[in-house]
Amino acid sequence: MKNLIRWACACLLLTLACSPLLAATALTYKVEYIVGFDVPKNEATVTVRLEPGTGRAQRLRFFVDVKRHHSFTGDGKIEQDGRVVTWRPGKEKAELRYRYRVDRMRRGGEFDARMTSSWALLRIDRLIPAAAVIAPGGAKSTGLLRFVLPVGWNDADVAYRHDKRSGAFPINNPGRRFQRPLGWMIAGDVGSRRETIDATRVAVLAPLGEAMRRNDVLAVINLTLPEMRHAFGRLPSKLLIVGAGDPMWRGGRSGPGSMFLHPDRPLISENGSSTLVHEMVHVISDLQAADDDDWIAEGMAEFYSIEILRRSGLLSEARAVRAFAWKKRHGREVKALRANNSSGERTARAVSLLHELDKEIRRRSDDRYSIDNVFRPLVGRSDVSTADLKAATAKLLGGPSKVLQDAVLGE
Repeated sequence: MKNLIRWACACLLLTLACSPLLAATALTYKVEYIVGFDVPKNEATVTVRLEPGTGRAQRLRFFVDVKRHHSFTGDGKIEQDGRVVTWRPGKEKAELRYRYRVDRMRRGGEFDARMTSSWALLRIDRLIPAAAVIAPGGAKSTGLLRFVLPVGWNDADVAYRHDKRSGAFPINNPGRRFQRPLGWMIAGDVGSRRETIDATRVAVLAPLGEAMRRNDVLAVINLTLPEMRHAFGRLPSKLLIVGAGDPMWRGGRSGPGSMFLHPDRPLISENGSSTLVHEMVHVISDLQAADDDDWIAEGMAEFYSIEILRRSGLLSEARAVRAFAWKKRHGREVKALRANNSSGERTARAVSLLHELDKEIRRRSDDRYSIDNVFRPLVGRSDVSTADLKAATAKLLGGPSKVLQDAVLGE
């Protein structure tokens, strides 16, 4: 009997050890990114350092921008075929090194990435490109990001919390096996304002001398962030806002956990909306629309840019009514909402439809529900479609929405 029990226990331990779930959680390796800046050449330098642990990465295939990523060197075997760089690091500690041309000009002559003698501002997930990784046993990486700053540069920040003890930024992107930094970054001789609001670490940074109204931005966030939690049921651990003036692009652009905001953008526009709050909605909701349904993401962000201002008291009820009326007039000629890109009149028409949907939900539920209850289950999802929106609304109301049967949505 004792031998039988020992045999059964041995089989159980072997089964547990071979379990794919346990193997996936047990096998890990380290990846560290070290970012520096070559000021005379106007380039960033990157070192990707791998260290095996209970697991390892066998092959990494990076998808690079051939106009910007160049001079790949390092340990192991490195091959480049067009925009694909394949790295086989071997079984020991290994490094991959390369350089990156930072400046990136848009069609209008404005920049959405720029490096000067005193600062650099760009998307770090363009600097460190996406990779397809082969890791035996389904091993996952832990991630760490470090900056090496030139003399005279005083700070660097990204969308992750800084660990003062290590001097690095631990990277944690839930659901990803291979950790790499995402979102906006800034480094250089910069000024900053940092504050914890509703348990979220908020950082506002811009190069010294730029007309970035850091305290004004924090004041708006201080009032609107709690309303964001109420609307979407969640907030990020950190929210980073970076900005710089001309010749940077004169607008706002969101990224994971972060956003860019041109200093000349008003925090509240004359029409009652807000670029800052619009981009915050994108960051916090992290809702990605399906092809041909960009109206959902853009319409939601613009709708809430007015609604959150109203709820937080930054817009009076009367002014919010006028803001929604302006959107209705601005989008009245739009006959179809579904398209790959939504902007201008199409987004205004989407705002009007969502405003009507909110009123329908409140009316049919005797004010027990609002449009928040429709969007809350959709936050953090990708490929959200018109069909998904209709289904979520019908589930809430117990039947189809009349507003979402509008011809502007097609069949």
